Amino acid sequence: MSSPAAATKTLEYKGRPLRRRDSLIYYGSMSDKYIIQMQVTDTRRVEDLDVPSRVSVQLQLTDADVRSRDRVVKETEKSGLYEAVDVGVVWLERALAGKLR
Repeated sequence: MSSPAAATKTLEYKGRPLRRRDSLIYYGSMSDKYIIQMQVTDTRRVEDLDVPSRVSVQLQLTDADVRSRDRVVKETEKSGLYEAVDVGVVWLERALAGKLR
């Protein structure tokens, strides 16, 4: 019989890991050169759910030797989680393909 931890699968979106810790959402793998960090900075109430209404998006270097404030390559703010994920996916794909601009 397998343990519950062994049955836990990492959430993925478009083939890349997607992790959440409190108001932070990380998209991508730390083993890659870049990762996307999304931070929910504001929410609004829709019926009985808190829905993100403002999300900060950053394309960051994963190099631990770079100072944290120098890791941010691009940043923007979006008015919802869908828009934030949409721009984050595009940025990450372009950065990892070497087409960063």
